[in-house]
Amino acid sequence: MDFDVLVIGAGPGGYHAAIRAAQLGLRVACAEREAVGGVCLNVGCIPTKALLHAGEQIAAARHAADFGLTFGEQKMDIAKLNGWKDGIVKKLTGGVGALFKANKITHLIGEASFVDAHTVKVGDKTYTAGSFIIATGSEPAKLPGLDVDQVEIVDSTGALVMPDPVPARMLCVGGGVIGFEFSHVYNNMGSAVKVIEFLPNVIPGADADAVKEFAKSMTKQGIKIETQTKANKAEKKADGIHVELESVKTGEKRTEVFDRVLVAVGRRPRTDGLNMAAAGVHVTDRGFIPADLQQRTNIPHIYSVGDVAGNPMLAHKAMKEGLVAAEVIAGKPAAQDAVAIPGVVYTSPELAWVGLTEQEAKDKGYKVKTGTFPLSASGRAMTLQQTDGFVKMVVEADSDLLLGVHIVGPHASDLLGEAGLALEMAATATDIALTIHAHPTLGESVLEAAEAVHKQAIHIMNR
Repeated sequence: MDFDVLVIGAGPGGYHAAIRAAQLGLRVACAEREAVGGVCLNVGCIPTKALLHAGEQIAAARHAADFGLTFGEQKMDIAKLNGWKDGIVKKLTGGVGALFKANKITHLIGEASFVDAHTVKVGDKTYTAGSFIIATGSEPAKLPGLDVDQVEIVDSTGALVMPDPVPARMLCVGGGVIGFEFSHVYNNMGSAVKVIEFLPNVIPGADADAVKEFAKSMTKQGIKIETQTKANKAEKKADGIHVELESVKTGEKRTEVFDRVLVAVGRRPRTDGLNMAAAGVHVTDRGFIPADLQQRTNIPHIYSVGDVAGNPMLAHKAMKEGLVAAEVIAGKPAAQDAVAIPGVVYTSPELAWVGLTEQEAKDKGYKVKTGTFPLSASGRAMTLQQTDGFVKMVVEADSDLLLGVHIVGPHASDLLGEAGLALEMAATATDIALTIHAHPTLGESVLEAAEAVHKQAIHIMNR
């Protein structure tokens, strides 16, 4: 064999798998048809967060006068903004390339296609390997009637290129994580933004109370939200993009005009060109390549990780699965056994959660207690001028076992680390309440939510 393991795809799942396999002494190659870092580093997580940060600085400057700090007229250099964002991407992808070299990973440039269960073709050459890890990720889902041109009608990739001038009117089709992050960016940069969602609620999968608080904050910032609404078709005219909207409940149709339309209706696994049939690997009707807890497909020496392996489609889930696959191939006793996988919407305030929602816990038969601490009672949140939101803790009433934590507020994603560790360690609400948290911090809100479970929170009335 040319290699012990050949990884197909150099996104978060793929490059983590390749590096760990090399660390464990295996001969490793990684094939990538586009750029190392995958969607996450190139056209996903990282550049999106750069634009979110820029937008939040604009919003912060607008409100600085509240505490006596005034600036001159705000101006945006769109070319410089796009260049700064692209520079971050270049630095990070270059870092992954350097790690490949340092770990003696052979980087194969081109599209990989299976010839048989132990052979792939990359470009015009073939390579053999004892094991394969498929980490080809996902791509934006398409919506009939809304043809993406990456200029006026865009998906998440096209939305990353901020136009000059910023569009005055923007429609986001899809009220999920991607839709709201871009809506927040464009809203902060001056667009009048509307989000439509086919389902009755936005951010499906998050706790109902947290979603309600999140939507209230987004609305207060000027983002219009319409649920149970769909977009049927779009037509470009001289005065803008005419979009036909339809109420899912009543069937009533109307046309509204926008300058840019973002199609953010989810993602689909990317398996085109892999020729999985030649390897005998099972692919579902939806295009996923399912795997067991050790990331093995139905062919024992072929593994699947990340978005292509199934939901949730999250970079951090892909990273962990990539490590598991590499360690299993190296003979280590590894398995994907996470208690919970966190989810985050990186707006301001952020919405972050890990573990069961209150309704999920009840549906599973748990006797549930909750504790909620509002950030309006947090001194640290007040000093940040960010008091929208709360920390909500879901616990099993009799055992006090922590089941889930849901946070709306500044730095919610960072606060979630403590909650994730607590779930993995089978901690109780009392364990968190008895842990001394630094003052004054946002982390104290997690402590007070734990205390609120037992009606012992200090800075709110316990009802």
